[in-house]
Amino acid sequence: MKTSVSILLTLVVIGTTTVAKPVPDVAAVAAGNTKFALKLYDQLNDEKGNLFLSPYSISTALAMTYAGARGETETEMAKALQFPSFPDKEGGPLGRERLHAGFSDLKLGLREAQKKGDVQLSIANALWPQKNYAFRPEYLNLIERDYDSVGKPLDYSNGEKARGIINRWVEQETNDKIKDLIPSGVLDTLTRMVLTNAIYFKGGWQAQFKEKSTREMPFKISTDKTVQTPMMYQKGNFGHYQDPDVQVLEMPYKGDKVSMFVLLPNQGGGQPFRRPTNPPAKKKTLTDLEKILSPAKLSEWVSKVRRTKIDTWFPKFKMTSEFSLSQQLQALGMKKAFGDADFSGMDGTKKLYISAVLHKAFVEVNEEGTEAAAATAVVIRTKSARRHPSFRADHPFLFLIRDKATGSILFLGRYAEPPS
Repeated sequence: MKTSVSILLTLVVIGTTTVAKPVPDVAAVAAGNTKFALKLYDQLNDEKGNLFLSPYSISTALAMTYAGARGETETEMAKALQFPSFPDKEGGPLGRERLHAGFSDLKLGLREAQKKGDVQLSIANALWPQKNYAFRPEYLNLIERDYDSVGKPLDYSNGEKARGIINRWVEQETNDKIKDLIPSGVLDTLTRMVLTNAIYFKGGWQAQFKEKSTREMPFKISTDKTVQTPMMYQKGNFGHYQDPDVQVLEMPYKGDKVSMFVLLPNQGGGQPFRRPTNPPAKKKTLTDLEKILSPAKLSEWVSKVRRTKIDTWFPKFKMTSEFSLSQQLQALGMKKAFGDADFSGMDGTKKLYISAVLHKAFVEVNEEGTEAAAATAVVIRTKSARRHPSFRADHPFLFLIRDKATGSILFLGRYAEPPS
């Protein structure tokens, strides 16, 4: 059951407080992933209630898939996923090797955040090809080299058994936080490969909240609806920035290598923003904030955050979100990958296509810190065999008796449940 709509847009941003510059290719990949993250968020905006996802997990799983794309499929995926274009030595438009090496270096950089910080941050990739299917060795070698993912062959003639194996791997890699990533019925005899990414994070606040300070307080869902929710409190030194549109709060985790940034629509709370020559700013809503949110705006806000002593109230919560992303990715322009696809880089044929992109994410925020996990699965199927349509009336339906010559409906009914 979905919980109430939140007026907080929460982003967990991986970064350091040092001034060390990232490798250029890593910076380009990370910047592209941020653009994709906000575009995907915009596509998911129609979802009601809370929302939580790992853009990094989704980008990584699709990057492994993209490694096998060619032609228009490759072009569409690169544009939709906001992958940077690295010119090759001859000035060509696309440097595949540099892109995947950039993802590899990005993963290594995230590992450093765990080593030098005081957080748990684990990332795992896996490739699950159909046993004895002739995938190209160069594709498998690239995935193993740049994504640290060794192929784990499965027999998809038993889709439920294969599903169980993959789901158990996801559970293990996410500390049992992500269960049943792949639902029943998704894998079948036409499945040729599943690509998965799993990410797990656990970090204690650099300045922890005291449990005795947590109490039930009102949370304004909208102008006419308020609910009570557990609200944590502390007065401490946090990163803070405010303008007429937004208040930004940075809460670092232990080690100060990873932070949570909170973007709160400015409704005049906290330390009021004042410009003597201007009237007080109008109260902003989450919708107002989403309209102006962009990679440039996010970068601007984060860069202006400064440590200051501030009274902080923050809700204590736990949530899980799950999505099937095929529709949203096609809306971003990634159309051919789901139908008339060219993944000849995988197997040398044009028989393969993406049948599903599944994502599930979990987050818990409490007085001690944050635990978050997410996993993504990209399911690859073959187009070569035709499936016979099936019809199973195992849920409520309408039925009618109609005269074919005149078109007259003689009887009309609804079957909602078996009669006793």
